[in-house]
Amino acid sequence: MEFNLIAILVAALVPLVLGFVWYGPMLFQNVWMRESGVTEEKIKSGNMAVIFGISLLLSVILAFFTQFLVVHEMGVMGMTEGQIEGETTQAFLAEWSGKYRSFGHGALHGAFAGVMFVLPVMATNGLFERKSWKLILINAGYWTLALAIMGAIISGWV
Repeated sequence: MEFNLIAILVAALVPLVLGFVWYGPMLFQNVWMRESGVTEEKIKSGNMAVIFGISLLLSVILAFFTQFLVVHEMGVMGMTEGQIEGETTQAFLAEWSGKYRSFGHGALHGAFAGVMFVLPVMATNGLFERKSWKLILINAGYWTLALAIMGAIISGWV
């Protein structure tokens, strides 16, 4: 049992590609800019190479962690401290390994992560920062969809 580096790297591209669409003129750009207080001048003032580079690095970290949410065999690794050679562990893996490795299952767990982790964290921050529910839901919706797609890729790409 090992992690799929290619699936993790492909999944890490999802937030960047989805962000281009989600926060672009095709979907929520105008509402997001208005609700967040971001202006065209502020957008142009950033070093986009650094912003995209760090975002990609953070996305790789997120994709690596997402496998622990969507690939249940990773739990076996945690329970056995990586020692999967034992007879009981091998019998368990022989019976259950791969039973829940599908795009749909990964998407479901990714979406749950968005709704059950991301939304509460972003909503709490947003409330204290006096942000609108529109902005909170735009941002949390983006991450929920991103995690669903990332989970689908990581779980289904066997």
